[in-house]
Amino acid sequence: MVKGYIAGAYEHPTRMATDKSVPQLHAEVARGALEDAGLTMADVDGYFCAKVPGLGPISMAEYLGINARHVDSTDTGGSSYILHVSHALEAIAAGKCSVALITLAGRPRAEGAEMVGPNFQGPEFAFEAAYRPMVPNLYGLAAARHMHDYGTTGEQLAWIKVAASHHAQHNEHALMRNVVTVEDVMNSPVISDPLRRLDSCVITDGGGALVVVSPEVMRSLNRPRIAVKGMGEAVKHVNGGHFDMTWSGARKSGGDAFAEAGVTPADIKYASIYDSFTITVLIALEDLGFCEKGQGGRFVSDGNLISGVGKLPFNTDGGGLCSNHPANRGGMTKVIEAVRQLRGEAHPAVQVPNCDLALAHGTGGWIATRHGSATLILERE
Repeated sequence: MVKGYIAGAYEHPTRMATDKSVPQLHAEVARGALEDAGLTMADVDGYFCAKVPGLGPISMAEYLGINARHVDSTDTGGSSYILHVSHALEAIAAGKCSVALITLAGRPRAEGAEMVGPNFQGPEFAFEAAYRPMVPNLYGLAAARHMHDYGTTGEQLAWIKVAASHHAQHNEHALMRNVVTVEDVMNSPVISDPLRRLDSCVITDGGGALVVVSPEVMRSLNRPRIAVKGMGEAVKHVNGGHFDMTWSGARKSGGDAFAEAGVTPADIKYASIYDSFTITVLIALEDLGFCEKGQGGRFVSDGNLISGVGKLPFNTDGGGLCSNHPANRGGMTKVIEAVRQLRGEAHPAVQVPNCDLALAHGTGGWIATRHGSATLILERE
């Protein structure tokens, strides 16, 4: 039984918002998604957001003029917005709301944000802050360990960036539209051994929004029916030192999503995979079951992720590696591109033929320590 549908999706076209505030960006993406669904702000009775100004959903509900009877500001980093789709459907099933709006917005590029370490305000502060971990270091550790354990190479990781760049060339809004080669990636500067500059995502402003509705509301709309068939979420942490940084929470969130949907990885026509770094993609693909653990390097090589070339097209908008990573949180755009693919609205050069089943997966936090994973299986009815 389908709990609900994604009726509206909108990605802000800007990648540099020098003339807009963060609340303004939230308002613009909200309006775009609601217009896409054929609804208005007056129809919204559920609101979902994370890491927003002021008093979170309270301040934003007032700013947007929403009279919500259900709000949720669960924050699992970049995976929050994929998780919000799951939570919205749970709220709809419980009768708490019928039209849920999910928004993301930020201005790290305009504000001159630098790549910094985790915000140490949690219980791990006393144990880890002395080592001054930076975000690239934490992903570099996972990449180095994966290489040590499984023989993964930098050239194999580079193929993930190459695939993203092949797709980004067709996206007029992508920040980086130049097609790159494996050699280009390997010749870019090392930022945290073994990861290089081109193994990393872009930093952009902007945002996006989704509208999740009940089956009853969906029947009243003249829009494509994108059903959420399966959902999963998980938190992985260092477990007191008993952990392996070569696998992620995708092992649990993906397993639950596939089980609920009643499908397997082999059934998926298109995959949106969180791509803060190339290693994030490789580990997620293994843990989601697209290949065996340790075989991710072989799986992504030789263009296997390129639409029209490989057997698993991924991130056909260019993803966070080339197009957009708004507010340093990429989960929202993963769902938006999956919706485009299922509707047949992706760029013709990257549109997957007969795309009726897609996956969207997010990784929020730091893959080598603690993070939240969220997975959705979406189907065009």
